[in-house]
Amino acid sequence: MQPFLEAIEARADAAVFESIPVPDSYRAAVVLAGETEMFAGLGSEDKDPRRSLHVQEVPTPELAPDEVYMVVMASAINFNTVWTSIFEPLPTFGFLKRLGRESRWGARHDLPYHVVGSDASGVVIRAGSAVRNWQPGARVVVHCNYVDDQDPSSHDDSMLAANQRIWGFESNFGGLAELSVVKANQLMPKPEHLSWEEAACNALCNSTSYRMLVSRNGADMKQGDVILIWGASGGLGGYAVQYALNGGGIPVGVVSSADKVKLLQAMGCENVIDRKAAGYRFWSDGQTQDESEWRRFGKDIRALVGDDPDIVFEHPGRQTMGASVFVAKRGGMVVTCAATSGYMIEYDNRHLWMKLKSIKASHFANYREAWAANDLIRRGAVQPTLSAVFPLDKTGEAAYQVHRNMHEGKIGVLCAAPSEGMGIADPELRSKIGEDRITLFRRLGA
Repeated sequence: MQPFLEAIEARADAAVFESIPVPDSYRAAVVLAGETEMFAGLGSEDKDPRRSLHVQEVPTPELAPDEVYMVVMASAINFNTVWTSIFEPLPTFGFLKRLGRESRWGARHDLPYHVVGSDASGVVIRAGSAVRNWQPGARVVVHCNYVDDQDPSSHDDSMLAANQRIWGFESNFGGLAELSVVKANQLMPKPEHLSWEEAACNALCNSTSYRMLVSRNGADMKQGDVILIWGASGGLGGYAVQYALNGGGIPVGVVSSADKVKLLQAMGCENVIDRKAAGYRFWSDGQTQDESEWRRFGKDIRALVGDDPDIVFEHPGRQTMGASVFVAKRGGMVVTCAATSGYMIEYDNRHLWMKLKSIKASHFANYREAWAANDLIRRGAVQPTLSAVFPLDKTGEAAYQVHRNMHEGKIGVLCAAPSEGMGIADPELRSKIGEDRITLFRRLGA
C-alpha cells in the first residue's frame, strides 16, 4: 500500500494512481465460514468478537464495470459488524450465497470468508469502465446501500428494491480492510475538514438518522416536535439529537449514566433522562411488561417538556418498544430501524390503535438521503460522533467494545492510514466550526 499512501499524501493526479499496480492481496478483517458454530450454546453477551474476527491477507477481487477500487484509510464499527462476528441472528454466509447466485459479478462474493465493515473513507485508485463521476485520486466516503440499478424496483426509493442489501454485511469486500471494491453509486465526497477516521464514522448512522427523522420516508419532523431519542449518546442517537436541534425539534434524550447526561448537555440537549438512575423496569420478568413503569416514564417526559413525544426514535427493540408505543403522543409516531436488545417485539396494541399512533419502519437510507446527510457533515452543520479509534489489527477488540456498550458514539478503525489526524484538507473550515465541537465525543464520550 505504500506507493498509494505516498500518492494520497501528495494529492497526486489520476495518472499517478493509474500507474501504481493494484496489489494482488490486501489485509482485511474477516469472519470464516468454518467457524460459524464456534459460539453454539452461548448467550449473546457471552459471544466474543475478538475470537471470531481475524485480520488476514485476502485476494483482490476482479473489478466490475460499475465499481471502483479504493484504498480504505479508515472505517468504523457498526452493530451489523457485531452481529456478523457473533453469527446472530444467523451467519451472513447465507447472504453471500444468495448474492452469488445472481450474476457473474455476484459470484465473487460467495467465499469461505467474509470481509466485514459498512463504513469507509479513502481514495479511489481505479474506476470501472462504466463509472462516470469518479476517477482515481477522488477522496470519498462510502454509504452502505448496495443495490442493482437495473432492477426497476430500485427506482423511486432504492431502499424498497427487491434486492437491496447492506454493503459489508449482506455483501463481501467491506470497509474494515486496506482496500475495498465499491459500487460507484455508493460514493460521496469526503468532508475535507475531517480526518480520515472522523470522516469514516458517519455514513451509516448519520444517514440512518437522517431518513428516520428528516426525510419524508421517515418521521418528516417539523419545528416544535417533541422527539424522544433512545440511546441518545450512541452511534445513532448522537446524530438524531443533532437533527432534532437543527430542525427546531425538542429532543428528550434517554441515556444510562451521569457522564452521558453531561455529554448530551454539552451537545445542547437540555432534556435528558438517566434511565439507570430512574431505575425503570419495563419488564417485571422475562415475559411480562409493567404498564405502571411505562406510566412513570411518560410522567417523567412530561415533567421535562410538558407534553408527550410526537416522535419516538426507536432502535433498542424488545427492551423498549412497549414503553415507546405507550408514551408516544395520541396520533404520534414510533420510527424504528433496529432491535439491538431483541427483535421479537411486544407492545399493548390498544395504546396504538385507540390513540391513532403509528409505527414506521426505517432501514438505512437511499442515495439522495445519504448524500444530503453527508452534505450536512461537509458543511459542518452535523458533527461526527467518533469517541475512540483502534488499528485494523484490533478490529475484534473494537467490535467487542461496541458489543458490550463500552463507548459512546462511534468507534473508528484505522485501515491503511498510518496514524490518526491525517486527511484534513480544509483546516479553515475546521477552525471555523471549532475543534471542541468536532471532537466532543472524543473528549467526553470515551
